[in-house]
Amino acid sequence: MNQVLNEKIGIGGVPLGNGFKVMSDKEAQQVLKAAWEAGVRYYDTSPWYGLGLSERRFGHFLHNKKRSEYTLTTKVGRILSPTEEIPQTMWNEPAPFDYKYDYSAEAARRSIEDSLQRLGVARIDYVFIHDLSPDHNDEYPDGVDWLDQFEVAKNGAMPELAKMKEEGLIKGWGLGTNTIDPLVKTLEETEHKPDLFLSAIQYSLIDHKDSIDRLFPAVEKHDVGLIVAAPFNAGLLSGQKRYNYGGEMPKDKVERVNKIKDIAQKHDVDLVNASMQFSYAPDVVNTVLVGASKPEQIQQNVKSFDVKIPSEFWNDLKKEGLIDERAEEPRN
Repeated sequence: MNQVLNEKIGIGGVPLGNGFKVMSDKEAQQVLKAAWEAGVRYYDTSPWYGLGLSERRFGHFLHNKKRSEYTLTTKVGRILSPTEEIPQTMWNEPAPFDYKYDYSAEAARRSIEDSLQRLGVARIDYVFIHDLSPDHNDEYPDGVDWLDQFEVAKNGAMPELAKMKEEGLIKGWGLGTNTIDPLVKTLEETEHKPDLFLSAIQYSLIDHKDSIDRLFPAVEKHDVGLIVAAPFNAGLLSGQKRYNYGGEMPKDKVERVNKIKDIAQKHDVDLVNASMQFSYAPDVVNTVLVGASKPEQIQQNVKSFDVKIPSEFWNDLKKEGLIDERAEEPRN
C-alpha cells in the first residue's frame, strides 16, 4: 500500500453541501464536531458540493483547529461565479453561484485559490481533478465528451497541479471520479504521476468486480494511494432508498442487497459495519471516505471497524455469488 494517506476513515462533504436534504449550518457543525471527537482527522470537500456551501461549512469548523492536526482535500474542475439565478442541480438550497467546467491550468490554480478563501485555511493537502469522467458527458458543453476534457486536463490541470506540488503549495494531486476508466488512463498516458486517487461508488459490497479487475492492479503497479468513497453506494447499503447519486433504484441492485441482508441477519451482522469493513479490506486501500448527515452516523461509521464479523458471513456471501471470490476479507 502506498502510505501517502494514513487515515483509516475520512468524512466526505456531499451531505454538507445539501446533497440529499437541506442541512442547517448548526446541523453541519454538529456532524463535523462529532467526527472530530470520534477521532476523524481526514476531511474531503469540493467547490461543487452545494456550489461552495460544503467548503464554507468545513472551513467554519476547521479554521479553529491546528492545521497540522488534520488532512484536508478538495477538488478542481469547475469554476464558480456569483449569480442571482442559481442553476438547477442535485443540491438542495445551494449557495448563490453558477458553475462551468474548466480543466485548464489557469482554472486549476484559480479554483484552489478560491477554495482557500472559502475554507479559510492557508493550505490544502491533496487536490483531486473532479468528475473528469464518462458519467458526466451529458453535462459538458455540446460536442465535448470526457476524452476531450481529459486532453485539456492532461495539458492543463495535471501539469499545473504537479507544479504546485513542486512549489510546496499542495502535498499532491490525483483524480476524484465515479468511474474507473479515467483513473487507469491517467496512470497509463500522462507524464506527471499522480499521488492519490479518490474512487467513489466503485468498491462496495454490491459494486466491486471492476475495481478488482482493473483499478487495483493499476494502482498497485504505479504505487499510487487510493481512497474508496461511498461504501454504502450513497445510501442503499445503509438502509436508505437511494442508490448512488442519480436517483434511480436498479432492480438488480435492490435484489442483491436484499439477499445480502438475509445473510447478514443469519449471522447477526450489521450491514453498515460490514460495508465499511469490506471497502477498507483491500491492501491497496488507504482510506474509506463516507458522508454523514447526523452525528450518530459518523459515530457508528468510526466504531464499525472495531466490530468482529464472523468469517462465515463472508464465506456465505461468496458461496452465494453475492461478492467476488477474490474480494479480500477485513483485516481485523
